[in-house]
Amino acid sequence: MDEKITGTILAVLARAPEWVRHDLAGKENGIRRRAEETIAAMICSALHERDGHA
Repeated sequence: MDEKITGTILAVLARAPEWVRHDLAGKENGIRRRAEETIAAMICSALHERDGHA
């Protein structure tokens, strides 16, 4: 991965809501899956914005 992508992903993770952080560490598959999907959507959105595809 290039440094710009890594930086964008790290920035998204840094601003992830507390419920997402909590749910990512959870044992329930459904709850953890929802948090994973939320993070994925946040990363996707940030990468599109970064590339001017907003």
